[in-house]
Amino acid sequence: MGSEKQSMGFLDTLKMERMRTILTHTYPYPHEHSRHAVIAVAVGCLFFISSDNMHTLIEKLDNNIKWWSMYACLLGFFYFFSSPFVGKTIKPSYSNFSRWYIAWILVAALYHLPSFQSMGVDLRMNLSLFLTIYVSSIIFLAVFHIIFLGLWYIGLVSRVAGKRPEIWTILQNCAVLSIACCVFYSHCGNRAILKQRPFERKSSGWFSLWKKEERNTLISKFLRIHEFKDQICSSWFAPVGSANDYPLLSKWVIYGEGSGTSDEISPLYSLWATFIGLYIANYVVERSTGWALTHPLSVQEFEKSKKKQMKPNFLDMVPWYSGTSADLFKTMFDLLVSVTVFVGRFDMRMMQAAMNKVEDGVEQDFFYDHFSEKDDFWFDFMADTGDGGNSSYSIARLLAQPSLNVTTSDSMLSLPRGNLLLIGGDLAYPNPCAFTYEKRFFRPFECALEPPPWYKLEQIAVNKPEIPSGLSELKQYDGPQAFLIPGNHDWFDGLHTFMRYICHKSWLGGWLMPQKKSYFALQLPKNWWVFGLDLALHGDIDVYQFKFFSELVKKKVGDEDSVIILTHEPNWLLDWYWNGVSGKNFSHLICDYLKGRCKLRIAGDLHHYMRHSYVPSDRPVYVQHLLVNGCGGAFLHPTHVFGNFKEYCGATYETKASYPSFEDSSRIALGNILKFRKKNWQFDIIGGIIYFVLAFSMFPQCNLNHMLQGDSVSGHLRSLFVTVWAAFKYLLGQSYVSLAGALLLLIVSVTFVPSKVSRKRQVMIGVLHFFAHLTAALILMLLLELGVETCIRHKLLATSGYHTLYQWYRTVESEHFPDPTGLRARIEQWTLGLYPACIKYLMSAFDVPEVMAVSRTNICEKGMESLSRGVAAIYYASVFLYFWVFSTPVVSLVFGSYLYICINWLHLHFDEAFSSLRIANYKGFTRFHINSEGDLEVYTLVVDKVPKEWKLDPDWDGEPKQPQQLSHLREFPSKWSSAAPLLDPVKTVRIVDHFIINRMVKTHSEACNGSVNR
Repeated sequence: MGSEKQSMGFLDTLKMERMRTILTHTYPYPHEHSRHAVIAVAVGCLFFISSDNMHTLIEKLDNNIKWWSMYACLLGFFYFFSSPFVGKTIKPSYSNFSRWYIAWILVAALYHLPSFQSMGVDLRMNLSLFLTIYVSSIIFLAVFHIIFLGLWYIGLVSRVAGKRPEIWTILQNCAVLSIACCVFYSHCGNRAILKQRPFERKSSGWFSLWKKEERNTLISKFLRIHEFKDQICSSWFAPVGSANDYPLLSKWVIYGEGSGTSDEISPLYSLWATFIGLYIANYVVERSTGWALTHPLSVQEFEKSKKKQMKPNFLDMVPWYSGTSADLFKTMFDLLVSVTVFVGRFDMRMMQAAMNKVEDGVEQDFFYDHFSEKDDFWFDFMADTGDGGNSSYSIARLLAQPSLNVTTSDSMLSLPRGNLLLIGGDLAYPNPCAFTYEKRFFRPFECALEPPPWYKLEQIAVNKPEIPSGLSELKQYDGPQAFLIPGNHDWFDGLHTFMRYICHKSWLGGWLMPQKKSYFALQLPKNWWVFGLDLALHGDIDVYQFKFFSELVKKKVGDEDSVIILTHEPNWLLDWYWNGVSGKNFSHLICDYLKGRCKLRIAGDLHHYMRHSYVPSDRPVYVQHLLVNGCGGAFLHPTHVFGNFKEYCGATYETKASYPSFEDSSRIALGNILKFRKKNWQFDIIGGIIYFVLAFSMFPQCNLNHMLQGDSVSGHLRSLFVTVWAAFKYLLGQSYVSLAGALLLLIVSVTFVPSKVSRKRQVMIGVLHFFAHLTAALILMLLLELGVETCIRHKLLATSGYHTLYQWYRTVESEHFPDPTGLRARIEQWTLGLYPACIKYLMSAFDVPEVMAVSRTNICEKGMESLSRGVAAIYYASVFLYFWVFSTPVVSLVFGSYLYICINWLHLHFDEAFSSLRIANYKGFTRFHINSEGDLEVYTLVVDKVPKEWKLDPDWDGEPKQPQQLSHLREFPSKWSSAAPLLDPVKTVRIVDHFIINRMVKTHSEACNGSVNR
């Protein structure tokens, strides 16, 4: 009985622990900020505006073209500025900043423009009222949260309330609350409403509106809906009472507006107090009782819901044009150090050669022959992974499957998983470090094929290979293995991270990594070999590496053996493209030592798939097939720029397959015009600053009379050209800051052009690119100056000084919001003057156009010397706030157009023009099969579209797992599957190229046979 009670107690403890987990689980209940409140405010605003002014819009239109043009121009620029953030998940901090930034300066500009009064919106009054209510709400809620947290700390509030509210949530709640109050004031006002008798209120209810005979048409009812609005204001939103009804609050409320002295509480104040009360009540109840306590789940329901919410934490594609990425700056620094310090002075490959072991005349740390006795052998090749998590995992998931079922034109093929995985370098982007290797490279592979249960990533492999217990040698292990070579990105830190994570770790997910050095030789079945070469940043093998492979060829490789050369760079394409020659040492190895035994060269570096096969001729052929497959997960590279390649090592080759096709590649390049800024919104930091520096010295433009006097379109265009030319001459003759920025941009533009073209064409292309940016910057400067000048001429700006909005608000505040009890004076006294001062300077911050116009007028009348340094800094800062919105979409458009023209017309910038698009699609790998006859079958498998959303794979989750079972023995080894089942890579994978390399070539046709699947 005692033991039974103890066991029952233990089970009860487990249940209680599980119940505690369930009850304290954070449920996705948005109690702090509900989107429904935002929708309600927006609908209410549209209803009130339409009810008051639909008849105005129908009966009268504003025919003043300049104001409509200004509205269209202003709203257009703001739309294009905010377009990258619409319907796209980006960093919350930048998204929130952009949202508030756009709302701030857009409202500040719109309330100075005419025609909004006809829409029933007094932006000046609404903006002033919004700022006052907003600041008051923030202070009130901040005091409430401080008190509430204090009560929680001393134990007077339930511990469920321990989570602190987010600052952004409080600010958003206050913004929605303030907007709702402004909408109410715009259409209901603050007028005290006399109480009606019940009978009168009933007879004047809104149902009576629909009983009148004259409202017999739908249009008339819609145009007179403002009467329904009046009923809502007088009935639904009527004030809660007078000060006599609440004597304790008589000194703490704002009163309604009336013809005389009124004791009616302001309906606006009543509405604000109601919102604040609802927020406080909602917050206190939910934080005290807990949402979880009112919605308990069973253990099974909890586990099921938890699994549904599980998603992989994959990283996005690397933002190569980010102006804020520390990784990119570190990449440039590492590259600079590696090229200038280590190249030619220190080479990790020489140290590896000095530390190897030699047995039987062969350097054992570089040579592996444990695969050579297998009968039927499959192996895979991929390269250039570790960029976006979705694309890298898609390929890793395919590599991990026990077999892939793919459909060909006439049959269904089952391709088993490779016993060997070859990875051709560039393991993580943008630079090699612990973070990028662990998050961008190891994580997708561990999710696709888990490492052994006993393995930990932080463990260092002392004696490789560290095979599972119970096995005495590497030949006995039948699981998948991986061998990797470094790429140029892996060499940016001198190969330090590669040596640490590849040569001194044992597992890449479920793939065993036996290799000890950065290059290797593998003896495969049926007299096939793989030579994995490390080209470092030199584009060639070092002398010790050459010595190892040349001696291996003499001692081990037979005259009828076949060799596959694995390198990171496809020098046959890059040398042709750059009109250069590289890799003299390994070319010497291929031509003079292998002497035709190299049947295939495979490489990555270029993130696409292309295969070239030799054209039969009388000239010697040193390599039969040239294959590039860098589709392992990095951004896509174009294929059409390499379409004219034909010759390598004196032999002629023809293109057998390309993925994507040349036509698709050209079409994809068009995305630089349409999507550059959407893909590279962080480029705004660089682009906006560049344009502002180019136009800095031209602010302000004081003589714009000639541009405002013309009537014809041609006259305006002529004036625009003359003014831009005058600004350009001023830049050359009198400016300092803009001239320095222009010269720097000119140098960068010229040096940015690839050296593939002649120096003359390089200068010409760079100068044209520079003038495109300079012209755009000057035109944007003139547009901004014209807008300000137009508003000044129509007395909409520069009328009352720097605090126009605050001074106007103080004059109407006492009239529309009576304060007979002196509440404002008491608040000013208690806050030591902070109350009106904060409102004053906050309104000045929202009156940026006025600050800009007043300073501009002073400069034009008295010169720049009349302004102090501080005022001048404020002027240029206010100009920058609007100029940044104007310039960032344009600089991206100009730069994207430049990349499109270069890549499609001039075949330049193949790297820059496609890294900007950050394309995660068009991914693939190559699977090889050495059959019983010794022939090599080659299948290239691709996925056209990579999933963006993943879920826990129910097959993986439901499969029974043994405690020490290796993941490659499972039927479903991958943890995540596509959230959209039809997009799962296992179901969408297809063969894009298939060919066979005969071990002993009898004829030319046998050597080059193959099929391409489009």
